[in-house]
Amino acid sequence: MFIQTEETIHSDTLRFLPGRDVYAPGADLTQADAAKSPLAKRIFDLGSVVKVSLGADDIRVTKSDGAEWHVLRPQVLAAVMDHYMSGVEVIDESAAPANEESEEELTGPAAEIKEIVDSRIRPAAKDGGGDITFKAFKDGIAYLRFEGAAYGLMQPIQNMLKHYVPEVEDVCDAIDLEDRPGLQTDEGKAILQLLDDHINPQVSAHGGHISLIDVKEDTAFVRLEGGCQGCSASSATLRQGVEVEIKKLVPSIAHVIDVTDHSAGENPYYN
Repeated sequence: MFIQTEETIHSDTLRFLPGRDVYAPGADLTQADAAKSPLAKRIFDLGSVVKVSLGADDIRVTKSDGAEWHVLRPQVLAAVMDHYMSGVEVIDESAAPANEESEEELTGPAAEIKEIVDSRIRPAAKDGGGDITFKAFKDGIAYLRFEGAAYGLMQPIQNMLKHYVPEVEDVCDAIDLEDRPGLQTDEGKAILQLLDDHINPQVSAHGGHISLIDVKEDTAFVRLEGGCQGCSASSATLRQGVEVEIKKLVPSIAHVIDVTDHSAGENPYYN
């Protein structure tokens, strides 16, 4: 059995690809959830692991701050191999359900959306160095989890889903469904104050506004709104202005990711 590994935008998270099906509905598990998954339990039992995310064909492992990948990585590889050699299921269905809907529970438009995402959209996103997974369909909105370069695919995805699933009215980042504890961290509070006191007073002159969506590890997620959404100068504003100021104020932030759907702005440039 050959298991590949890939880095992610987060230095504390590695992606393990066993070349076999993992768990198509997806699940994000912490130590408290380990009983739900024999595979995740093997990984948590190694120590120095704070999160295990199961995807259709991958396992994302997030280490604790003090752990080193050169030590932990071979241990995770061995744990994954041991699991698949054991023949045990990835998820113990008799335990409490994971934090995602099971595939059997999806019906109607939600099932159609997930099938399109898994079979057409996700492979394209991975080819570009990102990833996209289906999270929920509520009130005409398809909520997807975007990672890395996949954020730039919002408009093509929206067009595809609207074409094949007429019930879809919009596509949004699944981050809007989540609790965002990153906003309550020291880093999050500092960035919020920077936006409120310095950046937004400047962009408001052009009818724009920039919101901090969340802070996760070394990444700040922002959304450009109002006149900034779809503005042809928004990319330069973000990279040469906002990103520079955030990194200067909070050195622990290594990435600033724009989660805006610019195609829906007054001057969309992602057509």
